[in-house]
Amino acid sequence: MPDSPALPPLHPLTALTLAGCAAVITTAAASWPLSVAVALTASLLAGRAGVARRVLAAAAVILVPFGLSLLMLHGFFFTEGRTVLAAWGPARVTAEGLGFALEAGTRTAACVLMLLLFSFTVSVPDLVTALTARRVPRQFSFVLASTLTLLPAIAARLGRIRQAQQARGLVLGGGLLSRLVGIRLQMVPLVLGLIDDAGSRAQALDARGFGGQGPRTSYRTLTDPEAQRWIRPAALLLAAVAVLLRVAASWPGTGNA
Repeated sequence: MPDSPALPPLHPLTALTLAGCAAVITTAAASWPLSVAVALTASLLAGRAGVARRVLAAAAVILVPFGLSLLMLHGFFFTEGRTVLAAWGPARVTAEGLGFALEAGTRTAACVLMLLLFSFTVSVPDLVTALTARRVPRQFSFVLASTLTLLPAIAARLGRIRQAQQARGLVLGGGLLSRLVGIRLQMVPLVLGLIDDAGSRAQALDARGFGGQGPRTSYRTLTDPEAQRWIRPAALLLAAVAVLLRVAASWPGTGNA
């Protein structure tokens, strides 16, 4: 994907490091105000990059079911809750349960938005080039690149399948049964097509010597500013400190010291 001129140019490894460290620090902090701040920052950056609609739509697909499950499990059936706000039979709405659901939901939202922002703005070829230049195993680079491009590839193929089936007279609307039948008819060619693509990619990689040994060259060149070379280890250090503080805070007897 092309880099957005609305955001400062970042080396792919810098973007990956910042996104990963933001997710780690947010998880270690376990503070919903911080999680909300990180989520808002990711949303604003997505807006500046011109990918806000795609990022928020993908995040909604992940977070809405997750948030509802948190509300059901912890908002209504939090066994450790003591402050009962409302009760309906076995279901009890407790302040502790709602607080736990809020903290877990906002933390997950922040991590998901940050990682989606990275996946929708990074240039995958540049990322692979950067990883290869750092002598990262090619298999890892390929898996990471395939993961970042999998969702757009599935969406595009599904769109083509839907258009082809509609052109042949398949009705995708109507009642629930009709929709379920339509989904089944779309999933079969989608899965078969993805399996066929996997075989074709394996043959193409083998023909290009993907598993071969020896030195390699790349026609792509990346600029890695000195400031960003300092930012990456600093972010990793902050993430490590956040994890250590979290572990120390949860160590038995620490809270009573």
